[in-house]
Amino acid sequence: MRVLFICTGNTCRSPLSAEIARRAARQRGLTDVDARSAGTSAWDDQPASDGALLVGIERQLDLSAHRARQLTREMVDEADLILVMGPHHLERVEALGGGGKAYLLTEYASYGAASHAVLDPFGGDLEAYRATIDELEEEISRAMDRLAAERARSQ
Repeated sequence: MRVLFICTGNTCRSPLSAEIARRAARQRGLTDVDARSAGTSAWDDQPASDGALLVGIERQLDLSAHRARQLTREMVDEADLILVMGPHHLERVEALGGGGKAYLLTEYASYGAASHAVLDPFGGDLEAYRATIDELEEEISRAMDRLAAERARSQ
């Protein structure tokens, strides 16, 4: 299953999300989950932001090889599930044909009970990045629990 995480620049929230999702999927035995990321306004080949690198290191997540990618229709087509950080990201994904498989991360993780954007820490201090990664870890954990439950029901 291909899961695509989307934010704006693909240097903070979405690359952290992909790394968190890979770990959470492994912990749940979801060995076929392929988590990737892209941005709606990314500058291709930009590295992860310094703040994302640092909080990643604190949480044993390695973003050193990450390079930003601009979201394309092909990425949307290839993804089975697209989880976005904010409403404007959802609009862009839907404009590229992703309707029906794209959700706000918080909405998907809560089965629709919550629907809010994940804080963008870009340009903020390390505490802003820590608050964002805390939220991402919680939401992605719940999203992977949902995937595991749906997989178990379908077997």
